[in-house]
Amino acid sequence: MNSSALRQWSSRIAVAQISIAPNDSGLPGIASLRTIVGAMMTVGLVLSVLALIVSAVVWGFGANSSNPHLAGRGKVGVLVACGAAVLCGASVTLVNFFWGVGQAVS
Repeated sequence: MNSSALRQWSSRIAVAQISIAPNDSGLPGIASLRTIVGAMMTVGLVLSVLALIVSAVVWGFGANSSNPHLAGRGKVGVLVACGAAVLCGASVTLVNFFWGVGQAVS
């Protein structure tokens, strides 16, 4: 097969278009999985609130006992707890946003 015949042959090949969308009936137990994920989000938010309280107490003890290292660790803990709460609360929105971005890629 010479190169011109190969080019003609390759130009005739149609590129397959794949169209896959998520569905609710593909696997058994999807409803249970959604319930579990929702419960894990709740646990994450509760633990974030607990970490925020503990970090605020550590920050207060450090500030009142003139211990800058302890106060700094408390501040970092407060920021991490707030960040974790934001991620837990916005996780569904973030996944949907990036799903839309991925679907826009062609």
